[in-house]
Amino acid sequence: MDAAVVDASALGAILFNEPEGPALAQRLGGAALTAPGLLLYEIANVCVTKIRRHPQLRDGLLAAFALLERFDIEFVDVDHREVVALADRSGLTAYDASYLWLARRLDAALVTLDAELAAAIDGKAGR
Repeated sequence: MDAAVVDASALGAILFNEPEGPALAQRLGGAALTAPGLLLYEIANVCVTKIRRHPQLRDGLLAAFALLERFDIEFVDVDHREVVALADRSGLTAYDASYLWLARRLDAALVTLDAELAAAIDGKAGR
C-alpha cells in the first residue's frame, strides 16, 4: 500500500493495543498516512473515553496516546461543502464522510474498522 487515509477506529486500535491493532500496523507499515485534522480530536476523545471507563489504566492509556507523535501523518483540510454533500448522499456522519472524501480525493486506500464506513468505501454510499 503506497498511500492510505487512516481513521480513528484503525489508528485507535493500533495505539491502544486492541486485538486488530497488530494486523493494522502491519498493513499500514510503509504507507504514506494521511487524515483530516479531526483525527487528532477523535483519537484524543477515544483516549478520554477509555480513561473514564478504565481509570485504573490511566497511565498506560496516556502513554499509548503519546505514541501518536511517532506516526508520520499528513493532515489535510477537507472541502466541508463537499463533505456535507457526501454525508447527505451516503448517510454517513460528516466525520466519517471526511475520511471517505479525502480517500476519494487522493485516490488512496481508506483504512477503517468502522463497518458503515467500510461499506461506503466499496461504493455503496453516494459519490
